[in-house]
Amino acid sequence: MVNKEKKELAVAALQNGTVIDHIPTESLFKVVDLLGLKDLTEVSVTIGNNLDSNRMGKKGIIKVADLVFPEETLNRIAVIAPNVVVNIIRDYEVVEKLHVTLPDDLIDIVKCNNPKCITNNEPMRTHFHVIDREHTTLRCHYCERPVEQQDIVLK
Repeated sequence: MVNKEKKELAVAALQNGTVIDHIPTESLFKVVDLLGLKDLTEVSVTIGNNLDSNRMGKKGIIKVADLVFPEETLNRIAVIAPNVVVNIIRDYEVVEKLHVTLPDDLIDIVKCNNPKCITNNEPMRTHFHVIDREHTTLRCHYCERPVEQQDIVLK
């Protein structure tokens, strides 16, 4: 029998919901944590890691059935994975394609890496301003310490 070339989806198609695609593999589980996917008990969540990608070599993907995240929630992903693509699916069709954008301010998302910062010593929310979108550089609102993308720690 001749082996015919056959292309298959690495992850099953989604009828309705959200697909977050082109996630760098090293950021995939940070995105899972950021979106609180561990707490979703009523919907189906599919997580694929180290999948082949023409654009990236390897990538991660997240599919969440029957749930569409608010845009401000999705934009938080840009902190750790600035080039992801979000597809909104209805009846197995992509009805909306979004590219995440980093918000101007990040509140209670990132931990300040300054041990003397008030946010590390008092029960309060962190607040960062984005000072460089291209390189994802943040500045703490309280102690003004800059944080480069590779040093970002999520709360």
